[in-house]
Amino acid sequence: MDTTITYFEKVLLNWEQSVLDYLPKLFLAIVVLILFVGLAKFAKSISQKFFSKAIRAHSEIVNIISSMIYFFLILSGVFLALQIIGLEKALTKLMAGAGIIGIIVGFAFKDIASNIFAGLLLKIQHPFQKDDWVQIEDNYGVILDVGWVTTTIKTIPGQEVFVPNQVIYSNTFTNFSTFRKRRVILKCGVSYGDDLGHVKAVALDEVKNIKELLPHEEVDFYFTEIGNSTFNFQLRFWIKFTNNNDYQRAMSDIIIRIKKRFENESISIAYPVTTLDFGVKGGVNLFDKEIKVKPD
Repeated sequence: MDTTITYFEKVLLNWEQSVLDYLPKLFLAIVVLILFVGLAKFAKSISQKFFSKAIRAHSEIVNIISSMIYFFLILSGVFLALQIIGLEKALTKLMAGAGIIGIIVGFAFKDIASNIFAGLLLKIQHPFQKDDWVQIEDNYGVILDVGWVTTTIKTIPGQEVFVPNQVIYSNTFTNFSTFRKRRVILKCGVSYGDDLGHVKAVALDEVKNIKELLPHEEVDFYFTEIGNSTFNFQLRFWIKFTNNNDYQRAMSDIIIRIKKRFENESISIAYPVTTLDFGVKGGVNLFDKEIKVKPD
């Protein structure tokens, strides 16, 4: 019984001595932690003001940067406090465990991290914004939202498509709304018998009647090649572009007008022609003369 009492007395004395030894360290660790918390809050506030005014960054980007500074200082304070109270081994194990977990998480979420980083670049550079008409890979439509992980597009058929942000920066994309104008390029061909100068004059005259036409922009007309049965040309002009309907209306309007005007001007929109050779050099037009086939 006396031995047991003596043992407990020694345990209590050792515990008391340990508490007395640790109290100053614990107090200092708490003070250090409080100081780092205050420093973290101050640094977060200063960084928000600095990045908002100095570089005029997006509010979400400013919050991310300031939060990273805040948590870095908080973690620094926690690690320093653990070292003060002598928990270096626990700190080492904690950091080793965090490193292993970080590697596992890194592999699991590398695509998400890539998309988030790409989203950060999109918000910094602003290559497009909400309501812009874009072509990203095979997706053509209007931007609904530029998120941190995906960009949302409403396509012409009416579907909502989510495009990973890293796909956007890994490939080329087109923003049709950047200049608020778009070029209409009509490709067509006329027959060999038409007067090419007259064709050009008629086409250029008809473009003037397009409602969406930008009159201060140049209208181009070029014959591009001599085809198998046509003289091919391109008619190019600029229109005001706010949405896809502007482009579709202008293209439809110029097609209707060109066809009607060509018919009135006796200009033939050519179609493929096949020549049949019945022993006559260069072939013969079926309407020129009657074809007689000799019996065997």
